[in-house]
Amino acid sequence: MTFDQPSPGSPAEPAAMDPIDRVIAYHIRTKHQFDRYARSSGFLDWANQPNPFRRFEGAELIRLPVLNPEDDPQSPAYEALYQPGAVASQPLTITTLSRFFELALGLSAWKRAGESEWALRNNPSSGNLHPTEGYVLVQPVEGLDLTPGLYHYAAKEHGVELRADVPPAQITQLLAPFPDGAFLFGLSSVHWREAWKYGERAFRYCNHDVGHALGSARIAAATLGWTMLLLDGVEQNQVARLLGTHRQEDFGEAEPEHPDCLAVIWPSTRVMHEAAHLPLGLDQTVVKQLAAGPWHGRANVLSREHGVHWEAIDEAAEASWKTSEERLLASLPIELPVHSEPRHLSDSTRDAAKIIRQRRSAVSFDGRTSIAGATFFHILHRLMPQAHHPQLHRPMPWDLLPWDPAIHLLLFVHRVEGLAPGLYVLVRDAKKLSMLQQAMNPELEWTPVPGCPDDLPLYWLLQGNAQRLAAQVSCHQAIAGDSAFSLGMLAEFEGRLRQGGAWWYPRLFWEAGLVGQVLYLEAEAAGVRGTGIGCFFDDPVHEIVGIKDLMLQSLYHFTIGGPVDDGRLLTLPAYYHLQRG
Repeated sequence: MTFDQPSPGSPAEPAAMDPIDRVIAYHIRTKHQFDRYARSSGFLDWANQPNPFRRFEGAELIRLPVLNPEDDPQSPAYEALYQPGAVASQPLTITTLSRFFELALGLSAWKRAGESEWALRNNPSSGNLHPTEGYVLVQPVEGLDLTPGLYHYAAKEHGVELRADVPPAQITQLLAPFPDGAFLFGLSSVHWREAWKYGERAFRYCNHDVGHALGSARIAAATLGWTMLLLDGVEQNQVARLLGTHRQEDFGEAEPEHPDCLAVIWPSTRVMHEAAHLPLGLDQTVVKQLAAGPWHGRANVLSREHGVHWEAIDEAAEASWKTSEERLLASLPIELPVHSEPRHLSDSTRDAAKIIRQRRSAVSFDGRTSIAGATFFHILHRLMPQAHHPQLHRPMPWDLLPWDPAIHLLLFVHRVEGLAPGLYVLVRDAKKLSMLQQAMNPELEWTPVPGCPDDLPLYWLLQGNAQRLAAQVSCHQAIAGDSAFSLGMLAEFEGRLRQGGAWWYPRLFWEAGLVGQVLYLEAEAAGVRGTGIGCFFDDPVHEIVGIKDLMLQSLYHFTIGGPVDDGRLLTLPAYYHLQRG
């Protein structure tokens, strides 16, 4: 791959522009084209590769119990995660918090090649660089054995660091609107970790990773019978105060963290009808009180030197900063009668934790493996956010996001039994069919797919071998054509930004990342493997189906097929280094 050489210190877009125009300008600026790539360093400065593990030196580390993957009686069957009421709710204890963090953000394995060794995690990351950091704010809970306060998750040590002591009464007041036993889960991003390799386009990839982390956390919560909701009414300064990312004295020369989002988690799969509407915001007064501390620890420095500073990333982060506190309500699932819905689990009895832990990003496909049409339809069904029961609003994990879907799929079908090779579209919100048709070439067919379930809005656009095309627009990567199928995620773009605000820009990537997380696990459950693709030629993708404006934009690609493993790599257990001492 070749890159344009950056001009260090080159000016960002003028700050006087409207924030929406600024994020659009960033998006256009960071597109890959056939004749040029988005700006990056053009080489990898290995001597300053960022440390993938953040620690807060001086903060107390409480190690979490490491669960034995081979003997994990609490792990439900994977298919049970998607069946209402099929997973019994577990109380919040030090053991269940350990399971949550491990399956959400923990290590899945170590890889070794010669003298080099690196960790893989259960939450995917662009380039395995892992810019995403996780936090929890917990109130006094019997059996949890943690001091009430804010904790940072240390993935390598599988422990939590106490960042801030908080009076129990303040946490209880903050969480009073939510069900009993609730706690807050927060995510932040170290932009430098991605920018070290990817330059200006890194802000996109960081937000992909936030979406993947939200998905892995929601699914980890489901293994415990817990519910999770994104608090999307919270303005970003509050996120910064609660996570401590605003505290320059705690970061010093260390790379800063960008506050991304907060979610609330509570130990129940259902809530009673009278509690079915919860706020998506937090009490600003209490948040300010909590931020008063006391705070503990100082962030470690991840790289000795940082080379080029990518002002375009700062510009995008500033322009998309959410400044409005919205008192929105989320409509959540109401409680169902105990025997109202039969549980039709699939034949797969593999436990969910095993599938989560075995997830990998394929680096090569065999170019031969096909998947059954029924499997293909099943995977696509899992991406649909509509409910399959009249008393439910959305299935897991789509109950996490309090907005209507903005991501639709352009599919390159190569080897799906019963489907002709070619281009297809999955409309993830049936109400948007007309809009998608108007945004694309009017000569496309839009034919319902034979044999496709009636409730799956999948349409055939063009017939023919699309393997070379898929690889070409995915930065000439063979994995997009050697797979059973690949896809581009088309976002409802300018309309969402104009209607909702510039802060919608990261959220479009979050939703795309969540789609990718579901695809990763569904591929593993189907006996194949997936890979997210962040490198693609933006406008050439749009030209395939005649998208000429900013109504739709491709934000993320993905591919699923039969993997070819690299036999030169040695795989080691996730936490062998802890036993090693």
